[in-house]
Amino acid sequence: MTPPERLRVLVADDEAPARQRLVELLQRDGRIATILEAGDGRLALDLILRERPDLVFLDIQMPELTGIEVVAAVGAERLPLTIFVTAYDQHAIRAFEANALDYLLKPFSDERLEAALARALLRLDERRMGSFGEQLKRWLPRPPVDGASWLERIVVKSVRATEFVAVADIDWIEGAGAYVALHAGGRELLHRASLTDLEAALDPRRFIRIHRSAIVNIDRIARLEPISNGDFEVVLKSGARTRASRSYRGELEKRLGQPL
Repeated sequence: MTPPERLRVLVADDEAPARQRLVELLQRDGRIATILEAGDGRLALDLILRERPDLVFLDIQMPELTGIEVVAAVGAERLPLTIFVTAYDQHAIRAFEANALDYLLKPFSDERLEAALARALLRLDERRMGSFGEQLKRWLPRPPVDGASWLERIVVKSVRATEFVAVADIDWIEGAGAYVALHAGGRELLHRASLTDLEAALDPRRFIRIHRSAIVNIDRIARLEPISNGDFEVVLKSGARTRASRSYRGELEKRLGQPL
């Protein structure tokens, strides 16, 4: 890992002009130390595994391996922060399902790139505060024993502050490898914990796993919209949307006490 202010970035795009434009824009940012390039998915995968970049700009449609296939091959635990680059907006949903931080729709403006980069840098800073967050874990209640007690608050360390997030205020929780994104009050807070470990500490009467990468507060669900093959889109009272996969449907029906 490079020092906090100097990052290693990989740009993977099979279109040389598009790749070069992105490289030139990134070279203007003094926080970036190294820019690696890949013209196909196979090389992108090799560079991610071998060079361990902090941030990846990954084209979705590439020869050898697509961007989605690259992400799947790397695996969630080893995946760097990833911003997908695509010429087709229909790929946006697939990008976020693959745990992408953001996506750029070609042709994107300089301002749109700067916004995506700023978000990535903030997320990287938050990750680097993870060791401090680990020290604060002793403040958290231990996971419940025989249902005696459940987690009531989560200590979240960010660049600006250490926050105490009331579990009751959380709308839903999104898994992102070794981290989770807590969605509460219209905000997204990154916390170092696995989704599975956090699920075990939450009151099952209030929170339910609806996807391998999502837990929702049952009281925040406004409606379910069928998609296909038994999947549902979960619409929360806040207007946020996430997906309930058919593999978790049975547990959801059991908890609701009625069929869907």
